[in-house]
Amino acid sequence: MGLVSSSAMELLLLLSLSFIFVNGGVPTTLDGPFVPVTVPLDKSFRGNAVDLPDTDPRVQRIVEGFAPEQISVSLSATYDSVWVSWITGEFQIGDNITPLDPGTTASVVQYGMYGLPITHEAMGYSLIYNQLYPFEGLQNYTSGIIHHVRLTGLKPNTLYQYQCGDPSIPAMSDVYYFRTMPVSGPKSYPSRIAVVGDLGLTYNTTSTVGHLMSNHPDLVLLVGDVSYANMYLTNGTGTDCYSCSFPQTPIHETYQPRWDYWGRYMQPITSKVPIMVVEGNHEIEQQAENQTFVSYSSRFAFPSEESGSSSTLYYSFSAGGIHFIMLGAYVSYDKSADQYKWLERDLTFVDREVTPWLVAAWHPPWYSTYKAHYREAECMRVEMEDLLYEYGVDIVFNGHVHAYERTNRVYNYTLDPCGAVYITVGDGGNREKMAIAHADEAGNCPEPSTTPDEYMGGFCAFNFTSGPAAGKFCWDQQPDYSAYRESSFGHGILEVKNETHALWTWHRNQDMYNNAGDQIYIVRQPDRCLVEPKVPKC
Repeated sequence: MGLVSSSAMELLLLLSLSFIFVNGGVPTTLDGPFVPVTVPLDKSFRGNAVDLPDTDPRVQRIVEGFAPEQISVSLSATYDSVWVSWITGEFQIGDNITPLDPGTTASVVQYGMYGLPITHEAMGYSLIYNQLYPFEGLQNYTSGIIHHVRLTGLKPNTLYQYQCGDPSIPAMSDVYYFRTMPVSGPKSYPSRIAVVGDLGLTYNTTSTVGHLMSNHPDLVLLVGDVSYANMYLTNGTGTDCYSCSFPQTPIHETYQPRWDYWGRYMQPITSKVPIMVVEGNHEIEQQAENQTFVSYSSRFAFPSEESGSSSTLYYSFSAGGIHFIMLGAYVSYDKSADQYKWLERDLTFVDREVTPWLVAAWHPPWYSTYKAHYREAECMRVEMEDLLYEYGVDIVFNGHVHAYERTNRVYNYTLDPCGAVYITVGDGGNREKMAIAHADEAGNCPEPSTTPDEYMGGFCAFNFTSGPAAGKFCWDQQPDYSAYRESSFGHGILEVKNETHALWTWHRNQDMYNNAGDQIYIVRQPDRCLVEPKVPKC
């Protein structure tokens, strides 16, 4: 064989590097549907997680008086507005508690573009919430003063600096920074969007958050199950399985200080990167007079009003050329309910020429092949899937199942090139066990009677009437709609490149943060999957 000249070798090397740079060996959804892949369980990896104790300095209160803490930023419905939230004063827990007066401290944000003097000021509102139990021996809780301030008139894709608090005390925070979203348009997108679910506050959570921050996201989506305060009794005793450890409690108790610990731990990221949260089952937190979701609804700011929603449990917003729909699985979702009617209106007003990408998120997955929570959200799927398919939702993010799974494009359990890609990322690192067993493995198929929607009271999961699983409740092998599944803790990063291509990367905690456990280009085909404009409904 003759020797290859050095110039020819250089040309070959450049060509090969060019191929790697442009294509990266990353498949696209156009290459699918893919043969299902199950990554074998790494038994050396820690499948359980241990909560950070209240003695950990990262969760302790380090401010004094009415200085702000637990500072966070969230988006409004459009780029020109954001919410800044924080807490002042100390929570109380015990038999005799006296709620703080929200009127004792103002809700003020002073802000301006980075590099210029801070000359703007906005005022908002404040509140406290209580978690009360009408049973002897259970400790009640009252929060610090929670502040929410909406900033308006902001410029797109611009770095702002801000301080929050009450300048009259004075009790103002340090200076923090956030960047607004790009203007909505088909060629305008945030660089990186982190997606994580079922986070909790464990040592595995710290790995997830550390990896997530290393990927420098512009936005964080948290698809439910935040602090896991309801894995504790009011005396602070925690467990990996509430029903197993506390079967006789008169009500499902929570230890609300875990919310404060979570807010303190997360402040280094939430004070500078907007976080958008949707509720999970661990946020239900029933209390006296059957109140639910009080902590979740009080601690976070939501663009509900701005997006036409009457509830904190479902809302929408846009970030560049992406329209996000955050849905509630634990509030009525049938076609006669307010949520469904709101969703229909919201979808009708989406202009795919302005926001080509349509992304939906809620907590329990419709398409999961794990035994845990198998087909638990079937009633929600039956009610809503047709509507999401009709309007061409591109990607759906879910949590709830403590593992990772990505589907081929699917609609009504059938491979469909115009169906959505469903991605489950309930692997943030909470203290409950990791999901390992698959419903299609021998002996793992649940009894249909064990799969109702317990909170909404529905039962819709029957045996399949057609397809590979006809006459059965589960497949006998990994379903063809399931493209990739793996039991491991981690998070995902979505990078929308243009109006048709988005790079999805799932990162495992046990890898270096810049390694990919799963990676694919999700490709839209607007010419093939037509979405007919609808007349907006009043």
